[in-house]
Amino acid sequence: MKRILLVIIALCSVTIQAQQVDKAKKLLDEVYAKMVAYNNIYIDFKYNLDNIAENINQETKGNVTIAKDKYVLNYLGATKIYDGSKTYTIVPENEEITIEKKASDDSTITPSKMLTFYKKGYKYKWDIQQNVRGRKIQYVELKPQKANSEVKQILLGIDIQTKHIYNLIEIGKNGTRTTITVNTFKTNQPLSANIFKFDREKYKKDGYTITEM
Repeated sequence: MKRILLVIIALCSVTIQAQQVDKAKKLLDEVYAKMVAYNNIYIDFKYNLDNIAENINQETKGNVTIAKDKYVLNYLGATKIYDGSKTYTIVPENEEITIEKKASDDSTITPSKMLTFYKKGYKYKWDIQQNVRGRKIQYVELKPQKANSEVKQILLGIDIQTKHIYNLIEIGKNGTRTTITVNTFKTNQPLSANIFKFDREKYKKDGYTITEM
């Protein structure tokens, strides 16, 4: 009898876990479907980096404009442009520019992969729901499938009503906690035709050092 009860409990546990995974995937797919329907997205965000063991606490702000797989990211005094094939990192303080070919590192969550990274290399499940100033934020927990990943877990907070991302919390195996919180979210904004284009001649005239990786 005891063995039968244990089997029933185990089966129920597996069923509940499967339901959690299905709920999480359904919500993530709903968010993805809504986001890709926009022509472009503008996000103003707050970035927090905390590591108690190393006595690190850093807070800054930034913004990003995303159109399909292209983006312009302004953050920590630098501008990063991805035009669909190359990434241009512009640092005005040093008058330096680094040009890199399309990254192949799947573990890095770039703005253009913000909506698709969960589709490959992660296990996910339904997590807690919080009330944030009257908004219901549902969290989905994602864990890398690779054992050698430096990331322990990611918590993606989603506004249940709008199906927009509210925040992303990344917890590293070294104890570092990175939180990106959305302050402003705008869609289908009028964009300059050259917003994702890198003007090499302009920066050369301004005396920037350009390095290609």
